[in-house]
Amino acid sequence: MPIYEYECENCGRHYEVWQKITDEPLTTCEACKGKLRKLVSQSSFVLKGSGWYVTDYARKEKKDTKSKDTSSTKSDK
Repeated sequence: MPIYEYECENCGRHYEVWQKITDEPLTTCEACKGKLRKLVSQSSFVLKGSGWYVTDYARKEKKDTKSKDTSSTKSDK
């Protein structure tokens, strides 16, 4: 369930409220009965761990060191 932020236009009080997406937005301040406005807040998207991109989505390149070594030795002879 997302957390929505509101601020009272009258007293400046700040609210953080757990609401469903389908819930109606709050309109009245509990303290002074002033008008609330909904704030746009920063999301909390965090990627944890080392190299999640490398392990999950990166292109898998073949390591072909043996063939490179043999091709260089053949051309030397």
